[in-house]
Amino acid sequence: MTRDRSEIETGIVGLGNIGQYHAERLVDLGVSLAGGMDVAAEARTRFARRYDVDVYDDHHELYDAVDAVIITTPNKYHEGYAIDAFERDLHVLLEKPLGHSIESAERIADAAASSDGYAMVGFNNRFANTVQIVKNRIDRGDLGDVSHVEANYVRRRGIPGRGSWFTRQQIAGGGALIDLGVHAIDLALYLLGYPEVEEVSGVARSEFGSREEYAYLDMWADDAGPEGFDVDDSASAFIRCAGNRTISLEVAWATNRPATHEFVARGTESAARFDLLDGDLTIHSASKVGPDHLEDTTIETRQNDTHSDEQREFFDRIANEGDHGNSVEEALAVQRVIHGIYRSSENGRTFTVEE
Repeated sequence: MTRDRSEIETGIVGLGNIGQYHAERLVDLGVSLAGGMDVAAEARTRFARRYDVDVYDDHHELYDAVDAVIITTPNKYHEGYAIDAFERDLHVLLEKPLGHSIESAERIADAAASSDGYAMVGFNNRFANTVQIVKNRIDRGDLGDVSHVEANYVRRRGIPGRGSWFTRQQIAGGGALIDLGVHAIDLALYLLGYPEVEEVSGVARSEFGSREEYAYLDMWADDAGPEGFDVDDSASAFIRCAGNRTISLEVAWATNRPATHEFVARGTESAARFDLLDGDLTIHSASKVGPDHLEDTTIETRQNDTHSDEQREFFDRIANEGDHGNSVEEALAVQRVIHGIYRSSENGRTFTVEE
């Protein structure tokens, strides 16, 4: 039986910036925002004043009042909130990554598989119009056999605030790789059709965040200095998948090169090159029709709000009681790649998924 979105009572766990970002879109989408939960009194007060809803310091009280939850806490706390929600058969939209460690991610995935609630992990970049155009062209065969994706998510100076939870290993589980790399890896695997990952080789580096003289640019929090930084600020990796599909990965919060968000999906008939943030898309091919020549076709599309479209998909699946999809299984595959890159970096060798 189809339900209206307005009938799905929804709560938010974690009322910081991303929690409020989701709340704004919930309201615009016509979903019933029933309340929020945060351990910080200031965050609860701000949220209650802004949205005129009940707020709680205990997530169990929030869970008693809702059908669905959006979890936007720091990575370390995903597990407790998500598993409790799954055990109540609530629907869960969990911000990326799945967990702060591979062990935590596996426990979350097990709980999701046992739940009657619908689960989605927050890979919002999949919903970008540009990405959907590329994916549609791949699926209908326009690019031919797509065997390699170049995935870049590189900032020149964009550490999210030294001393914030993003830069603390114990809470975040990593740095640029688990923050930006999770998006890049998901998109690359998504465009390839999520083949089975076989081997991972990579290096994670910490070269800028630990410097006293780090240039303070494009941060989202106050700078607490190098003592508040114990994670990677860049990573390079090569991922080999079944069927000789491959991914080359470059991610960075800070590096001495121009920023780039360029992805290239290379196929036997053509390649798609696009910028993840500004939406520029070009199709590259060659032809022997007439004199031999190369073709570069520019495609224009409007930019869309990817979080809104992600939420729309989440609530439409709940409302229409559709299949649960495989978002959590794919998020676990991404987490295994991240874990493999960190292990490869620490041990100086390639790791198989079985290892």
